[in-house]
Amino acid sequence: MWHIGNTTVRTPYRLRGALIALSNSSLHGNLLGPDNERAFADLLHDQGVLHASRRVSSPSTDRSDLGRKWRVALAQLGFVTYHFTRRHRYGVDNKLRPFVEGIDGLTGQPYEITPVGRLLIEAEETISQQETFLRVLAAYRIPSPLETRYRHCQFSPLLFILHILGRLEECEMHPVISFEEMALVVQRSTAEEGAESAVASIRDLRTSRQDSGISARQFFSQAYTEAVLSDSPTLDPEGIRRRSTTWDDYADLNIRYLKATGLFSSKGRGITVSSDRSHIVEHLKDEADVVLDDDAYVRRLWQGAALPTDDRPTAIVVSRHLEQLIREKGSEPEVVDFETLDDQHLQFARHRLEAKLQRINEGDFATEQVNQVPEIVGLMDAILARGRKTLEDGSLIVIPKGETAVYMEWTIWRAFLAIDSLANEPWKARRFDVDQDLLPVGHAPGGGPDMSFVFEDAVVVVEVTLTSSSRQEAAESEPVRRHVAKYAQENTTQKEVYGLFIAPRVDTNTAHTFRSGDWYAPDDSKINVHIVPMELRDFRDFFQAILLNPPESARLLRDLLMQCRMEANQDAPQWKRKISELTRRASARVIESK
Repeated sequence: MWHIGNTTVRTPYRLRGALIALSNSSLHGNLLGPDNERAFADLLHDQGVLHASRRVSSPSTDRSDLGRKWRVALAQLGFVTYHFTRRHRYGVDNKLRPFVEGIDGLTGQPYEITPVGRLLIEAEETISQQETFLRVLAAYRIPSPLETRYRHCQFSPLLFILHILGRLEECEMHPVISFEEMALVVQRSTAEEGAESAVASIRDLRTSRQDSGISARQFFSQAYTEAVLSDSPTLDPEGIRRRSTTWDDYADLNIRYLKATGLFSSKGRGITVSSDRSHIVEHLKDEADVVLDDDAYVRRLWQGAALPTDDRPTAIVVSRHLEQLIREKGSEPEVVDFETLDDQHLQFARHRLEAKLQRINEGDFATEQVNQVPEIVGLMDAILARGRKTLEDGSLIVIPKGETAVYMEWTIWRAFLAIDSLANEPWKARRFDVDQDLLPVGHAPGGGPDMSFVFEDAVVVVEVTLTSSSRQEAAESEPVRRHVAKYAQENTTQKEVYGLFIAPRVDTNTAHTFRSGDWYAPDDSKINVHIVPMELRDFRDFFQAILLNPPESARLLRDLLMQCRMEANQDAPQWKRKISELTRRASARVIESK
């Protein structure tokens, strides 16, 4: 069974933050040995790329393994060079030197950032990052020089998946690979066996599911057990459970990295080809899946594979296809004569079209959120219930492992999009990035609030967190107050600015720091700061209630925040209780009025 990349880094977009941290440190090209591996783990923790809990809870505990795993993850995908000589600790690796000859910026030191790694660092927009991941996965092969555990012939996972989806469509089968089909069939198949064989197995699985007459959850539970036992007949129930969990982890990883190319869209928990990228997919499918020797492979991986859009005529065809999609959505693209542009400006024009199409899709997504209240509430419930929630219609909401904090930001953003009369654009209301499916790809960066929403008569600056207890006060109170104060200071709308801090549980010490309505700027000028700390469960109930009356939802929110601030003269424990009480009363009044 194969998987792309490394299970340590489940979210590919986080690799960019690791590369940026590495590029600005003395560890660049100097990551060998436990001391440097531990320093790399600490660097990533300090830069907010990961949370090294061992460093927080027990600073003396060894964490070199964490730095080593991230180093391997970067190397496997070609963002840094490999390490070929055992026991080599510093300087140029003589076995590596021949592989880097002729590649700009590489000297032969292990774990230097490669050209494609630098390309990812420079890619500030999600669309550009996706194109970089596409260059990587178009080059990526299993097995590679770093993945000797595989015994099958070398193949491209990306091309294999595209051929399976293409064959599904040719057979008039739903051209989607579900999460379970990825886990049970696709990642247990290889190009050597052929896409046709994988499609036949998917057909059998779908037919069995349809004929079973049992729920999907029960069917796939049985299917996992049968598949695991076919590999290891003597496993006990606990062994079957562990193996099934591993298969799920691999499927989750494969789907995330495939989606990071921008070629695929989500379909439930599975994937299908994105209609916006169908022209590129058709060109890629025509490429031969050639076997590469180690030298050819790493050179291609480190520099990134050529893409169909690197070819000028193809780039023009794809750009015109994007123009057509924009017009079909009722908008007009900018007027551009592609034939007169040089190659670089042609790529810029294509990226602008992709960004415009993404903005149109995001606008449609924002408009639809008022009809998605049950799902948004279900997501809040899933956050409160360890990542899973079954809705009344029987559908299951599952928050990806390790992504609860990211999904909390995304869920609250969606909740505010559902509230009527939002004056700023949805992409200006968030500071975190989203992918082609409008799903979150990372946290909002530091230096500002997570979200800000402009209404007719108020501005609401929103910060969210999963942290609790005294850690919450230490990590959140000063940044939240500073961010809201900065927004209030720079606010040119003349509207009242409120801060809303949302957490599953608000620590009393955090609430205490928010009671004061003042913040002093570096020049000692006083800024009024009005922050309301609210627990997620109370916000969930209030949001669900006010969306029974969408035209009044923005006013009801403003009135609640104003009432909560009027009670801020109480001691923190009493103020917390009063906020919860006021929220419940406001929710009840809306429900009674309907």
